[in-house]
Amino acid sequence: MSYIMTTSAAKDPKQYPVLRNLQFSPIKKGEEQYIVLWDPTGLGKEKLVLPLNYFFIVQHFDGEHSLQDIGALYLKRFGEFLMPNKIEQLVVDLDQKLFLEGDRAEAARQLAQNEYRQSQLRKAAFAGRCYEADGAKLAKQIDGFFSSKEGPDFKPSENQGKKIKGLVSPTYDLKQAGPIYAWGYKQLQEAEQPDLYVVLGTAYAGLESIFAVTDKDFETPLGVVATDQAIVGALKVQMPQCFAEDHCHQAEHAIEFQLPFLQHLVGSKKRITIVPILTSFSASSLRDATVRQSVEQFLTGLRDLLVASGRDYCVIAGAELAHLGMRYGDSAPPTDFSFHRSMQHDLEMLKPVEELKPEEFAAYIVKENDQRRISGFSTIFSLLRLIQAEKGQVLRYDRGITDQYNSTVTYASMSFF
Repeated sequence: MSYIMTTSAAKDPKQYPVLRNLQFSPIKKGEEQYIVLWDPTGLGKEKLVLPLNYFFIVQHFDGEHSLQDIGALYLKRFGEFLMPNKIEQLVVDLDQKLFLEGDRAEAARQLAQNEYRQSQLRKAAFAGRCYEADGAKLAKQIDGFFSSKEGPDFKPSENQGKKIKGLVSPTYDLKQAGPIYAWGYKQLQEAEQPDLYVVLGTAYAGLESIFAVTDKDFETPLGVVATDQAIVGALKVQMPQCFAEDHCHQAEHAIEFQLPFLQHLVGSKKRITIVPILTSFSASSLRDATVRQSVEQFLTGLRDLLVASGRDYCVIAGAELAHLGMRYGDSAPPTDFSFHRSMQHDLEMLKPVEELKPEEFAAYIVKENDQRRISGFSTIFSLLRLIQAEKGQVLRYDRGITDQYNSTVTYASMSFF
């Protein structure tokens, strides 16, 4: 997912509009190319399809360019005048869709936060879209992932009966990536299963406070997964700042996509609890002393709480790897050659993950300058810091195609014992 990054400015928002941190993707209609915009936070519900000349306009909604400035740039780029009423109407339309920073978006943000905090549960947001909404059909769908030709075989793994410490699992649409999830969850199915699971999800819309914890129980078509109130309550006392963005859990999918597997394979046999955590920081950001301190404080504090509880626990990191193609900011679609080269880099990058070396994992991505946009870095890094394991193993690797331009997301299942 590509983002339009903006900077805020204390200027008249009607003359210096600021686009919110939206995602965008190119699409084709016949021979024409357009750009579709949407809000990953779920605050704005609609998608907006723009012709390329209008996309040029909104890319300059950064709080630094006035409407007059943008008109001059448009004239230079396209050789025609941009009628003031057209650009003013565009600003009004985007504001109504909550795509611009300002009073309307802030009021909607406060309302969404209040509604989430007053709710009894974090309700399933993606059932019926990315996986079956009916409980019985969902259980059958999960079983089908295991028995499909891309799924794991039925031979017992070498780790059968051992205490499982962690899993890396995709966060891609279950209908497409379900068999890859199954490779990791088969290891959990055959292992000695704990009753406590720390579920780390990538916050795709970004976070200001790096980590976002929620104390809500999670609802899925298979029932309710209880959040571990003892661990989460202790976190709230020690690090209340990590609950400031708890409402962002409602729109993010990375944790939700793990829960049907946990419920079906473990929760149907014993009571389980989860510690649900969204996280968003990059490998390069760890070189910033403030970010590093925040990450260290949270992960050390959480690990101390987990160890002090005396309970066995498993950490599950929902993570995607590389993002290739025009949807993610590349100038051209990926080729078979560029995909296979990226696959080699992914597997090299995961070597230090298998060896439980989080700093070497970070260094690999920094050395690449994160050119392949490894979105799951923060969850995998956090997992490595939280678990006490002997080794990790890549079980299965695959990719998903996300648009008409062959834009590609890669992902893997891993286990740690």
